[in-house]
Amino acid sequence: MLKPLGNINKTDPAELTKLKKRTGVAAVIVLGVVTILVFWLWHLQIHQGDEFLQRSENNRIRVLQLAAPRGDLLDRNGEIIITNRPRFNVIWVRENASHPDEVIKQLANLIDLDISTLLDRIRTGADQPRFIPIRLKEDIDWPTLVRIENNSFNLPGVQVEVQPIRNYLHGNLASHLIGYLGEISRQELNKRRGDGYLMGDLIGKKGIERVFESYLRGERGRRYIEVDVRGFTQKQLQVIEPLPGNDLQLSLDLDVQKAAEESLKGQAGAVVVMEVNSGRLLALASAPHLPLEKFIDGISSSAWQALLADQRAPLLNKPVQGQYAPGSTFKIITAIAALEEGVIAPETTFACGGSILFGGRRYHCWRPEGHGNVDLIKAMAVSCSVYFYQVGQLLGVDTIARYARKLGLGRRTGVILENERAGLVPTAAWKLQRHREPWQDGETMSMAIGQGFNLSTPLQIARMTAAVANGGRLYRPMLVTAVRDPDGNIIHEFSPKLEEEIKSIRPQTWQLLRESLEAAVMREQATGRAARLKGVAVAGKTGTAQVVGRALIKDLEKDEIPRHLRNHAWFTAYAPAEAPEVVVTVLVEHGGGGGSVAAPIARDVLASYFRQKTRFTDHPLPTN
Repeated sequence: MLKPLGNINKTDPAELTKLKKRTGVAAVIVLGVVTILVFWLWHLQIHQGDEFLQRSENNRIRVLQLAAPRGDLLDRNGEIIITNRPRFNVIWVRENASHPDEVIKQLANLIDLDISTLLDRIRTGADQPRFIPIRLKEDIDWPTLVRIENNSFNLPGVQVEVQPIRNYLHGNLASHLIGYLGEISRQELNKRRGDGYLMGDLIGKKGIERVFESYLRGERGRRYIEVDVRGFTQKQLQVIEPLPGNDLQLSLDLDVQKAAEESLKGQAGAVVVMEVNSGRLLALASAPHLPLEKFIDGISSSAWQALLADQRAPLLNKPVQGQYAPGSTFKIITAIAALEEGVIAPETTFACGGSILFGGRRYHCWRPEGHGNVDLIKAMAVSCSVYFYQVGQLLGVDTIARYARKLGLGRRTGVILENERAGLVPTAAWKLQRHREPWQDGETMSMAIGQGFNLSTPLQIARMTAAVANGGRLYRPMLVTAVRDPDGNIIHEFSPKLEEEIKSIRPQTWQLLRESLEAAVMREQATGRAARLKGVAVAGKTGTAQVVGRALIKDLEKDEIPRHLRNHAWFTAYAPAEAPEVVVTVLVEHGGGGGSVAAPIARDVLASYFRQKTRFTDHPLPTN
């Protein structure tokens, strides 16, 4: 018989209850933790599974943006003025750079750029996602490209992109008209949010490039590549080629534009060439030109300051933004007003003795000895100011102003270029409001010959001249004739726009005026005789616009007058005189006499136009 073991302690019921409670709490905690883990796994795997899958793929697959070539610019005959060329840029993807300081230091030596300059560019893109490339240097040469490729293993995140940029086949030809590109600013990027622009993109800043940006820019492409953990390319997966922008066919004639700019070489001024019966602009030249290439990568501060400091104002698009006293070209307006108001007849004459005394002041003609008795045709041919002084007094300021506005002066022409100026046609009410002084009769005499408060742009004078040539039709100046897609199909065509037809002026007035303008070139004593072409009759009007009063320079010889005090030289003409086709208007700043300086330029430009016409019509070739 077994002996009983020692006493066995019985469990305390209170202790057992306490243990059960602790076990229950632990079980609840464990169950809660397991529940949270299960829920979190569900959230990551199911709810956010697609997002994390995409992130995972992005770690392996990189999407590179491919810039689209901008559309070409062509002249009216289909000759290319501007196209594109490839350039190689150094870019950096920070996401792939494990030791950025070492990369920057080594890269600075390879691309011959200061570290401080590199850091400035990096800071510019610092607020962008790390996978978006930052452009560090543009348009590297071939040796630099080779050095980067040879050291690519030590440059994680550094790549070379190919970007299409403008290729100016004719240098700075038509620079103000075409405009320039520049890197998109942060303000522009915010304004165009949603249009697909990225930091570093080039965008039109001025001229045609800016106005037709939406047509020209194209649609970017994409390249999908597989990369390793260091960001080095393993293989290419897919390429979606960029869609080039649309081409613009301009109304410009390449050779006529070249002739206009060559004729202005070394001068400051403008040349406008316009079709009489359509408003198409065949040339729009402004001198000095803009350095287009310098703007692409961002013009340097020193170069920009040099442009600002240049007294010849190269930043001004002078055909549409330059405002000048029209000088004797305004006598066309005075003549129309006088004939229509009946204050003169074709045979009315006035005596010119070289000056006229009015209100205690002497008003001079350009010829000190005078022109004798002159009628309208002779007055226009020899540009007699005394004749038009007296006609102006018969008309009054407000009547002259009314006819000036009918011919398009004092208002914008509607050309598509930005910041066109309206000029100024003064009236008595305008002076009272602006200067708080009444109009003086002597000011009417100055106005009648295009001096005083009068201001016009060369484009306004060209359109006025075309209206005289075609019998009173004012066309909107036209620069773009068609937009073509990359396959050459026309997607938008622009037609000439007749904005106004002046029916209130009698046909006989137009006819007499055209006879007067032909005499102003073709007569023996004509001030515009330097514009004559062999085989083509030219009609036109010279103008010499004073910059300062005669008294200030009366004691100086012509060559002693400082350039900035010399007169502006004008000449506006159309040809052929008997069947007008084309208008040429020339303005040379501080050039001197219109007949001696501006008229020969118009002759050369007209000769170029008729040579171009010969190329396509086999007409006889005119010579100077």
